[in-house]
Formats: sequence, structure tokens, C-alpha cells
Amino acid sequence: MIGNNRMLRKQSFARDFKNNRVYLLLLIPAIVYVIIFNYIPMGGAVIAFKNYNYSAGIFGSAWVGLKNFRFLLISNKLWTLTRNTLAYNFAFIVIGMFLEVMFAVIINEMRSRWFKKTFQSFMFLPFFVSWVVAVSVIQTLLDYDNGLVTRIVESFGGNMTNIYTTAAPWPFLLVFFRMWKGVGYGTIIYLSAVTSIDQEMYEAADIDGANSWQKVFKVTIPNLVPTMIIMFLLAVGQIFRGDFGMFFQLVGNNGVLLETADILDLYVYRALSSGTNLGMSAAAGLYQSVLCFATIMTVNYIVKKIQPDYTLF
Repeated sequence: MIGNNRMLRKQSFARDFKNNRVYLLLLIPAIVYVIIFNYIPMGGAVIAFKNYNYSAGIFGSAWVGLKNFRFLLISNKLWTLTRNTLAYNFAFIVIGMFLEVMFAVIINEMRSRWFKKTFQSFMFLPFFVSWVVAVSVIQTLLDYDNGLVTRIVESFGGNMTNIYTTAAPWPFLLVFFRMWKGVGYGTIIYLSAVTSIDQEMYEAADIDGANSWQKVFKVTIPNLVPTMIIMFLLAVGQIFRGDFGMFFQLVGNNGVLLETADILDLYVYRALSSGTNLGMSAAAGLYQSVLCFATIMTVNYIVKKIQPDYTLF
């Protein structure tokens, strides 16, 4: 009996493979890409446990065990870097999801097709602007001597503070700039989910006498929950990895701003660029990866207990 079931499974697999062979062939480039750029480099994680020497190579360098991790712990930076990375990414996820859903609902409720397309295009435009260009514009606007914002503040009799020598406002500025650049892309995802909602549900709500707000909270939002959970799980998987491009371009090596804006990615970059201890920077990178893996597994497990249909795996 067991042998017959096994034979039936093999025949079913062979039949599915034959019927979908074209799609499987199209999948090969993606599989090769993931193997080359995601799995093979994982072997380099061994550097975190070695005193890396360029002449000896990865496998010829001396083994030091957890010494590189001990340096991270005694440097008194690990907790601050982890806290900042987690706090910023959590703010990006929560605030970003709220704004993305809100704008998706607003765009969907717009009646003018021309205004809807224009508004959507302007929201999506910052996503295509690189952080190098964006930061150049931001620095021009916020320049302490001749910036546009400085001129406006002074015209009203105020005194502009040099934000590049003041750390306090940067947590808010970083969240604002991230939302400005990324909310448009997320809005498109939620907007596509909104447009896929069965229109008969809205018609039924109209028959029941529901107004626009009631339809949003009773029909639209509940139907967006599966998409919101999937997007949240995908974002949580990178919650200990900061947006390096944004932080590096906006903060860089400014010692004053690093008090409130230093994250793990910037620390790894500084360790690599200094070239003094490649093993310690590799240890910081491995530390990030382990935290991300543990976080996504934990959150996915919690979601599976609450609503199994919404999990990633």
C-alpha cells in the first residue's frame, strides 16, 4: 500500500513537471541568481570567527572563535546600535504601513480619474530618486547659511538652527525622509489590493445604508488585513538591517549626528572602510542576520497561531 502511494506521488510529480516545464525553465535564472548571490556568500560568515588575513585568505586565517563578538560586547556600542536599528525600522514599518493604507484608501475614493493618476504619480516619483540626488536637494533646502528653509524662517523673524550640528531633530527627520521616499511605492501595493476587492461587497454595503466611512472600515480595511500581514512579515525580516543608503548619505560620519542616528549598517561600513578588523565587522553582520532570522521566525510563528492562512510558510 505504501509502495503504491509512493508510485502515485512520483507519477503525479512527473505529470506536473511535464505540464509546467516551460514555467520551470523560466524559473531557472532566478534560482541561479539566488544560489550565487544569496547562498554561496554565506560561506564567508566564517570570517566572523577568524582573525582575517588577506594573504592567508578566508580558510587560511587563524581561528579566534567568539573573540570578535567579545570585542563588540565590550565596545559598549552593540546595545546602542541594536536599539537604534530596531527603533528606526519599527517606526518605518508602523508609520509607513499606516500612511500607505491611508493614501491607498484616499486614492481609491477619488472620483476624478485625472486627479487620481496625477496624485498617484507624484507620490510614486520620489521612489525613483536616488538618495544621492535626494540628499543634495535636502542639503540645499536645509543649508544653515543660504538654504530655502533658512530664508523662510528668517523672513518670519525666526532663527534657524544648524541641524547638522544638532542631533535632537534627526530621529524625526529620518522618519520623515524615509516616508517621503518610500510611501508611494507601498501605496501602489495596497492600492492594487483595494482594487481587487469584490465590488459586490460595496454594493451590499450600499444596500444596507452604509456611508463612505463605514464602507472603508467595514469592507476595505478588513479585506486589506491579509496584505498588511504579509507586508509586515516581509518587513520584519529586515528589521535589524537599516536603509544604509539613506543613513550614509544623510548622516555619514558626522560624529554629532551619530549619537542618535548610528545603526548597525553604518558601524559595519566604518569597520570595513577602516580595514583594521574585518573579522569584527563580519561578526556585526552575522549578528544582524541571526537577529533578522530569529525575528521573522518568531513573528511568523505567532501569526500562524492566530491566523494560519496569513503566514509566509
